[in-house]
Amino acid sequence: MATRHEPGVSRRQVLRGTAAGAGLALASGLSLPGSAGAADYPVLGEYDVVVVGSGAAGMTAALTAAKRGLSCVVVEKAPTFGGSAARSGAGIWVPGNQVLAAAGVRDNPEQAARYLAAVVGDTVPVERQRAFLASGPPMISFVMTNSPLRFRWMEGYSDYYPELPGGMPNGRSIEPDQLDGNILGAELARLNPPYLATPPGLVVFSADYKWLALAAVNPKGAAVAAACLARGTAAALAGQKPLTMGQSLAAGLRAGLLAAGVPVLLNTPLVDLSVTAGAVTGVVVSQGGTPGLIKARRGVIVGSGGFEHNAAMRAQYQRQPIGTAWTVGAKENTGDGHRAGQRVGAAFDLMDDAWWGPAIPIPGDPYFCLAERTLPGGLMVDAAGKRFVNEAAPYSDVVHTMYDRNPTAPAIPAWLVVDQNYRNKYLFRDVAPLLPLPASWYQSGAVVKASSVDALGSAMGVPANSLRSTVNRFNTFARSGVDGDFRRGASAYDHYYTDPYVLPSSCLAPLWAPPFYAFKIVPGDLGTKGGMRTDARARVLREDGSVIPRLYAAGNVSAAVMGHSYAGAGSTIGPAMTFGYVAANDIADHP
Repeated sequence: MATRHEPGVSRRQVLRGTAAGAGLALASGLSLPGSAGAADYPVLGEYDVVVVGSGAAGMTAALTAAKRGLSCVVVEKAPTFGGSAARSGAGIWVPGNQVLAAAGVRDNPEQAARYLAAVVGDTVPVERQRAFLASGPPMISFVMTNSPLRFRWMEGYSDYYPELPGGMPNGRSIEPDQLDGNILGAELARLNPPYLATPPGLVVFSADYKWLALAAVNPKGAAVAAACLARGTAAALAGQKPLTMGQSLAAGLRAGLLAAGVPVLLNTPLVDLSVTAGAVTGVVVSQGGTPGLIKARRGVIVGSGGFEHNAAMRAQYQRQPIGTAWTVGAKENTGDGHRAGQRVGAAFDLMDDAWWGPAIPIPGDPYFCLAERTLPGGLMVDAAGKRFVNEAAPYSDVVHTMYDRNPTAPAIPAWLVVDQNYRNKYLFRDVAPLLPLPASWYQSGAVVKASSVDALGSAMGVPANSLRSTVNRFNTFARSGVDGDFRRGASAYDHYYTDPYVLPSSCLAPLWAPPFYAFKIVPGDLGTKGGMRTDARARVLREDGSVIPRLYAAGNVSAAVMGHSYAGAGSTIGPAMTFGYVAANDIADHP
């Protein structure tokens, strides 16, 4: 298994049996009522399929159901559509799809299966892994046929463990191509905004950020920045409203639903599942504070996202310290689907885990730190001022290591330490090289600055002599190009967000130029990854392995097919869309 995280047996056991259901209810402050009956609420409508949630999983499921000839409705808690997918960079990890084939990427099902098995280990049934790999490519083709979405290969964005059997150093991830938001008309105003807005006048793809970080020091970086500006200028001259990344993905799926006549009911949160004779036959929702029933003749697909914004559930199931302030998931993700699933007897897995990544707790949304911790000239230390991890490792592994160490060697918060040479060269979030960091970052304690390494240690609250020793040792490694402690740079993945002009290793450089900076690092996440246990057909299972009739789940409300690990960029959205597609097809195939 690729990841180093191994959750304790006792934590796994607490998620088994009826204890899982009781724990979910207690964490949410709810009692354990029976599921709603059809006669308890006024009927608001009746469809073949009801989909809960308008993220990538939900909208893909609804589009599939509609194109299979089923009547369908999507209910969405938020006043906007798109969920966390709309906020994201929208990488999609689906091996063997037609976009990769057209780009000349040489892959095959056996190679992808070997890689996924090596990454996931024994935490996810082989049948689910196979279902994802088999259904992912036709899902991408289906979406391209039935929506305006087109996709691009994220060339060079390595699989996260490319040295494992079947891994690909040049990557398997794709992302949405540019889309004109005008196709949505007035509906565009209801698109959930991005987590980090693109600078005005630019059209930026996820794959561009690697190079934009280097625009001041690398010719290709400057060329990519110029291309982003040229795309923005062309779109403006054409009267377009250009969308990329998660904005393009959500808008494209919504456009497909509009064309297919699928209604999306905003401000309509899930209250409960309706059960008749042991089968799920609809959903109870709230509209304007008034509950009502929407009947489902064939099935309900829950795609309501994770529970990252439910503090009680996070405290119940996840390691401390934890809360809701460090996540970048959609704020409406409070585990509504989890609690409804619990009340009808669903089993749960992976509740202790999330799609983790190191984050800087700046005012407002935390900053999910990708390139900044990998670029040469930076290192991470714990509360003792010592390095403890390969800073360029997959972001979920870095946070797993923080939690693993924290009880005995405090590493939450950790610190990312850089020097002025680093700041002179590289973009940091949206702050250009040489420009000062926002005063609010210093005032909040998210960053400290000092004229020497010793003074920086004092400002951080770590032993100054330990920090000095750590920096000196790291500098020795950086000059040699070999990290003798944590092997930073040993994997092809380590070199993605780096500076190819730095030698002998593109991800290692000494820290020498004052002033020095330290950024506070906390366990951030893109959302939780624990949820209802499902089978290869996306059907929700009970603890004894039996199927809850007519109930399906996809996305972060279901336990991730990636287990405790992360195969590559888009390992959240790729499976979410795939199992939404699988669920709708299963309903259509089994009247």
